[in-house]
Amino acid sequence: MKTPRTSLYTLFFSFMLFPASVFAQTGAPYIHDPSTIAECDGKYYTFGTGGGGLISEDGWTWHSGAERPGGGAAPDVLRIGDRYLVIYGATGGGLGGGHNGRILTMWNKTLDPKSPDFKYTTAIEVAATDGLEDCDAIDPCLLLDPTTNRLWVTFGTYFGTIRLIELDPATGARVQGNKELDVAIDCEATDLIYRNGWYYLLGTHGTCCDGVNSTYNIVCGRSRSVTGPYVDNVDRDMRNGGGRMVIAAGDRVAGPGHFGRTVIDDGVEVMSCHYEADFDQGGRSVLGLRPLLWTNDWPVAGERLHEGIYVITSERRGYSLELAVDFVRIQQQRQGWRNIDPNEPVPVLPDQQLGEVIGTWPQGNISVRCSDYMMRPHQHWMIQPVPEAGGNLCGPYCKIVIEGTERALAATSELELTTVPAFTGADEQLWSIQQATDGTFRLLPKWIPGREGINTRYVLYTPADSSPTLAEWDFASDNAKWNIRRLTR
Repeated sequence: MKTPRTSLYTLFFSFMLFPASVFAQTGAPYIHDPSTIAECDGKYYTFGTGGGGLISEDGWTWHSGAERPGGGAAPDVLRIGDRYLVIYGATGGGLGGGHNGRILTMWNKTLDPKSPDFKYTTAIEVAATDGLEDCDAIDPCLLLDPTTNRLWVTFGTYFGTIRLIELDPATGARVQGNKELDVAIDCEATDLIYRNGWYYLLGTHGTCCDGVNSTYNIVCGRSRSVTGPYVDNVDRDMRNGGGRMVIAAGDRVAGPGHFGRTVIDDGVEVMSCHYEADFDQGGRSVLGLRPLLWTNDWPVAGERLHEGIYVITSERRGYSLELAVDFVRIQQQRQGWRNIDPNEPVPVLPDQQLGEVIGTWPQGNISVRCSDYMMRPHQHWMIQPVPEAGGNLCGPYCKIVIEGTERALAATSELELTTVPAFTGADEQLWSIQQATDGTFRLLPKWIPGREGINTRYVLYTPADSSPTLAEWDFASDNAKWNIRRLTR
């Protein structure tokens, strides 16, 4: 850590006058310096500075209750085989002992404090600094290299360099004879990840622990070798202060730090962090979850989705998702282009209004289709989180209804789509909207009638240009991908 250095018009105007709800973690997600999220027996855990941490049943609603002895700061956790390795800084970072830092590891069979198997092993020291050398042993992270099965740790703060060491994945102890290697400066709270032949070193830059005035942001460099050198997108070495931006302040949250990566599915990833201050939660430090996108093999945080009116178009063809209703023409007084008087006032044509067409729609269920986007009421979807429905690591469950109505998109037992006249909160009317690593979206109904359990396989899909359905997720196919654009007027 570093100290500071309704009507349609009513609906529309309510969005203009009052900020729409952001898709943010619910419950009590208060934490500082969170570890990478770990899953254990169907629950999610993250540990923070001070010894405690958070637990979530679904990945979206968080509460206190995770336990970790030893106090200290900035832990990380990694499942190796059937055990969990926890690493943390016992001192350092200006805490007790100043910069006399110590990095410790310990094991547990489970992360559930209510389990009879919950018992941490005695912590062992794997690195230390004396307070005088150019490094501070704090803020460790873990990487089990999937190509070699070797276990690596980076640690350090602004007090000096970021260092890399190797541990034994069987014991959690330091590999005998291993020497520290300096890999970066001018950052802290680092994380190591591997993807597509690249090793990435993500560091937290800026100031922390000053609430809404904290300037934390997350930057990264990459290397073909785990030992570096790590360079950014303009070939600046992180040993010389380089780093490409991954996430900075914005959207009423300040000071993102302590990166963690979670792979949800092929082409769907999430990054975790904390925000030093959430303006909507009293400026408290809270857990943040964002889509993790990859652009030219560089990580970047996706945007948080807000409730609002959206146009949903297929990546396959660019056609708009819409109600399968008769197209109602807009009446327009037209002039031949040869007869236009350039001095004549130019009228502004109004949008087609819901009240002009809704009477032509059937009263019962209406199917959906894809067609050219024509700025019509049957193509405008209100996306709104349903807090009582919970969510997952990718976000809350939402209702998707035609703007100005309660007509809701729903899944059927035949793996097809329909819209019901009114949203009831039924599971087949709830949707998980997840951003893929290429920036497109996939949309999954929470439940498919007649099938057991929460749906994690079937997504909104376009096997033909105009006929959406439900089919298994395939990141390699544009049929499974959608673009979601917020409507502005």
